[in-house]
Amino acid sequence: MLEIVLHGEKIFEVFGFPVTNTILLSWVATAFLILGAFLLGKKTALVPGRLQGVIEIAVGGFYDFMNGILGDAKQSRKHFALVATIFFFVLANNWIALLPGLSAVGINEQTAHGEIFVPLFRTANSDLNMTLIIAIAAIFMVQVIGITTLGFFKYAKKFFNFTSPIDFFIGILELVSEIAKMISFSFRLFGNIFAGEVLLMIIAYLLPYGAPLPFLLLELFVGFIQALVFATLTLVFIQIATVDHH
Repeated sequence: MLEIVLHGEKIFEVFGFPVTNTILLSWVATAFLILGAFLLGKKTALVPGRLQGVIEIAVGGFYDFMNGILGDAKQSRKHFALVATIFFFVLANNWIALLPGLSAVGINEQTAHGEIFVPLFRTANSDLNMTLIIAIAAIFMVQVIGITTLGFFKYAKKFFNFTSPIDFFIGILELVSEIAKMISFSFRLFGNIFAGEVLLMIIAYLLPYGAPLPFLLLELFVGFIQALVFATLTLVFIQIATVDHH
């Protein structure tokens, strides 16, 4: 029986904490990134091999991309760790979920509507809880960077300005916009990834042989674009937060 749900499905519990299939895949993506970084760090060579060369091109290309937006190599180096982590984490979650056969691993559960198949791994970013926490973390770090760059009182004046009624109203709008950024961030990523997951599920259910391949390639592209958009907007918000508005 094919069932589409908007949230991650619980697989088991750890000390009363429910572990869903989306959380499991996020752990797999995190372990993949950590292990990859560890192994690459141990085998880094002055003359890079193929794998090291590909990774250096990817990381170097992303750094150049950041530098092109900020126009300041010092600022790019300062914020590279945060923005690159967001990009590669979102990208890894989007792409790992597309591995052939991964969605076929699961368990059958008996419900009131009959027996349903629950996949053991599901795209982490198809769960609004995951995209929301990434968005909250990104916007929180934007505020931290803004405060450390401009100072607490100067940065707070952006939101709480009592010099005039108009400035006060504008400050409240700025505060609301920060909350709106988190909502926009989370729903944009969730909507695109969830829609792709549903599309692949329906195509694979109706035409399991050959037909899903073009859509898999499309989702590879969509997964990359969504990771890039998320990281780029974070970078733009950092740039706005660190500008001193007199």
